[in-house]
Amino acid sequence: MRAKRTSSALPPTSGPQDMASAERRLRARLAAHAMHARHDARDTTGKGRAAFLSRFEAEVDPDGTLAPEERRRRADHARRVYFIRLALASAKARRAQRQDGDRRG
Repeated sequence: MRAKRTSSALPPTSGPQDMASAERRLRARLAAHAMHARHDARDTTGKGRAAFLSRFEAEVDPDGTLAPEERRRRADHARRVYFIRLALASAKARRAQRQDGDRRG
């Protein structure tokens, strides 16, 4: 079962510090949506995505001796390994969270 979510955009507050923090989060969300309404996400994230993907090429061919096609092929597999490991860790965390919930009753 999923965790219970609040229906309000603002979280419950216990003081002025919490209210300022909640307002700051809302302003950040507003700015992010406004930016994505004006720009294509592929343009705004292109450099970061290229840097992320280049790490796999550097991992499989640190000396740059492989042919470009082979380097791309191996980097693709290294990228898949990375995401499969993330998925495995996520599954383990969800299982552990479910078991903790079952124990608490």
